[in-house]
Amino acid sequence: MASIKRRDFFRWILGFLFLPVFPFHVRETGANSLSAGRWDKKSIAEFFKGEELSYEIGFWLFKRAALGKLSFREAGKKGRYLAVLETETLGVLGFVARYRVDTYRSVMEEVDGGRRLRSLSFEEDVKIGEKLRSRTHLFDYQKMKWVQIRRKKDGTSVKKEEEIPSGKNYDDFLTASYNFRYGVYGEVERGKKYSVPTFPKKGPTSYEVKVATKEEEEKRKKSEKVKDEKDYFVKLSLDTEITHSKEGLIEGWLSKDLYPVEGMIRDVILFGNVTGKLIHKVRS
Repeated sequence: MASIKRRDFFRWILGFLFLPVFPFHVRETGANSLSAGRWDKKSIAEFFKGEELSYEIGFWLFKRAALGKLSFREAGKKGRYLAVLETETLGVLGFVARYRVDTYRSVMEEVDGGRRLRSLSFEEDVKIGEKLRSRTHLFDYQKMKWVQIRRKKDGTSVKKEEEIPSGKNYDDFLTASYNFRYGVYGEVERGKKYSVPTFPKKGPTSYEVKVATKEEEEKRKKSEKVKDEKDYFVKLSLDTEITHSKEGLIEGWLSKDLYPVEGMIRDVILFGNVTGKLIHKVRS
């Protein structure tokens, strides 16, 4: 099993602790997918505008090894919106990782009459000490082009361009998280399994998401002495080579609005059980 590189550790941990809500690859979806539940009350941007969610990540005795904050707001131009996820290491882990800060920015637009979001650009900045690496994805749906720009630590850039297949949208993981919660990909139901397609670098793949039945959920709540806000218990099955764990299992709780409340990757090599927990939220 492959070892975890230090430069990939925080991105990997944060991405998988946020469960199916934050798939960390560009997601390929049908262009005409419509929300099945919430759009008749508010548009998708109105539903999430002003929301901020803050998380802490921990393992072993390090209860606050890292922090992550996700926000959604207007982008300044009518019909466009900005989602930002910023993460930083703390304490001992921060020292080991040279106080790494990862920032992900997605500029999105409402389409289908406000029933879904579509990504226009996605940026990833990784700052380790004084060094900065960045990667940008640009989605031009008029020319049907996907432009990828990678800026190296030495300041040079590498540009790659690919065709976007007809009838497809490429949702980055932030855009996909809001679409998922709004019901664009289908309403989340207890006892149901989802095969979630992704668009990674080495070709199309998918992973399985299982939402627990009501009976399983109640049993789990009783054993864990679960408090408020934990409404859906979810299990995410991935290849063990991806999770660097014995079973490839990530499990946790989503709220009734489907934002991650708590998550755990079990038996991670070198780290044991790695947990993520919601510590603060703001809803407008």
